[in-house]
Amino acid sequence: MKEITVCIVDDNNSLRSALEEIINMSMGFKCLGSMCSPEEAIQTLPAIKPDVVLMDIDLGNEKTGIDCVRELKNQMTSTSFMMCTVYEENDKIFEALRAGASGYILKKTAPVKLLESIRELYEGGSPMSSLIARKVVAAFQRGVPGMTSGDDMKLNTLSGREREILELLSKGLMYKEIATQLNISQETIRKHAYHIYEKLHVGNRVEAVNKFFGR
Repeated sequence: MKEITVCIVDDNNSLRSALEEIINMSMGFKCLGSMCSPEEAIQTLPAIKPDVVLMDIDLGNEKTGIDCVRELKNQMTSTSFMMCTVYEENDKIFEALRAGASGYILKKTAPVKLLESIRELYEGGSPMSSLIARKVVAAFQRGVPGMTSGDDMKLNTLSGREREILELLSKGLMYKEIATQLNISQETIRKHAYHIYEKLHVGNRVEAVNKFFGR
């Protein structure tokens, strides 16, 4: 199994060290480096090209982690960015997603859940806490400025099972949790998710949910 390579951007030295340790001590993961400032991240990350970047939102600087993602995403198209934050702030959630982030987790997330989220992100998912997922869904239902409506997308190409899985994805459940709930394998869920994204012409969970609720 390929090692998932990770970089960390956080201005909190102790948290950054703890994340490095968690990743390097876990089979299947490797931390390629960590940065403490947006300037260092913007200068260093394009050359390293990790699979996943854990990006703190508030870097104690005029430039935020969201600014970093916005600037780096076009240079690092094969890298997935996951925002890490202390608080679930609506404006920042949507700003981060618009900037190019594909996942959004809380810093208090347990190590096992963090690693599961990194792997899901690497495999094409968009992990986020259930509370954040509910806020995203509610926003899509209301309509959020800057988010595409998806009114022109036909959802009748999805099978009943695919619709069922998409609804569970929209609630913030991870592949493993959906597999348990539906009593099918995690690999089957992953294949269904791939087909859902393919049929809806989207690249991740956030875009798929947008299409689903933007009918």
